[in-house]
Amino acid sequence: MDEGYSNLPTSHLLGSVPAVTQDDRKLGPPAAQDAAATSRLQEFPPGGGNVGGYRPPGGPADGDVENQADWKGYFNVASYAPYFNVDTDVVVDRLISSVYPMDGFYRKIDANPDMYGPLWITTTLIFMLAVFGNYATYLVQTKKDMDIWNFDVGYFSWAASVMYSYAIIVPVVFFFLFQYFGSRPSLVRFWCMWGYSLFIFIPASVLLLIPVGFLQWVIIALAGGASSWFITLNLKECTEGADLMVLMASASVLQFALALFIKVYFFA
Repeated sequence: MDEGYSNLPTSHLLGSVPAVTQDDRKLGPPAAQDAAATSRLQEFPPGGGNVGGYRPPGGPADGDVENQADWKGYFNVASYAPYFNVDTDVVVDRLISSVYPMDGFYRKIDANPDMYGPLWITTTLIFMLAVFGNYATYLVQTKKDMDIWNFDVGYFSWAASVMYSYAIIVPVVFFFLFQYFGSRPSLVRFWCMWGYSLFIFIPASVLLLIPVGFLQWVIIALAGGASSWFITLNLKECTEGADLMVLMASASVLQFALALFIKVYFFA
């Protein structure tokens, strides 16, 4: 080698090629980091099961931030932010899939389940059941005696208690049952699926204002049947080949029972 070149500094020979540091090798390529952050959305709270303490999704993987105890992740608002980071188009597409179960809803939420849709669906349904339930009672009473009708505020408390409890507790129960029988479901995906399964009762509650008893039963039967079918098809996606037909049938019956409760209590 020429002596003139041998005297040049090493950095000059490297030019603009960046050196790979030990930290870069730890983090891996950006695509792998994004995939790891997305996969943590299937956990609850995201990243809560990581060794070394809780870390929010997308956080540094090598301890650049102070780790928190695992249980603290449940009380950290940042833990739940990724579940509400969805576009309107995504939510609308999932709403359509909840009405048309053959559209592969469970595969759509596989990598990014959200809580935004289920929260607003459940809340909207509560207000609609309370308001329309009172209005349905009003329509019936106007045919008899206006003086005996009063707005029943108890409809709000009943609707909130039943719907929020159903949307939260039922998925948790089936999550543990599926785990017990050998399947490995995701609790967040169960919450997402059960939340969207309630959407069909929103348009049904509007149609139930029609003061025709036979037609009301047909409407609630169709809504309950569609919602039950949606739950059954999506639970089948996470059975992993196990024979869990009894659990799926139980979930379907429970969903239809909720439809009957809506009809009997709010639109009797």
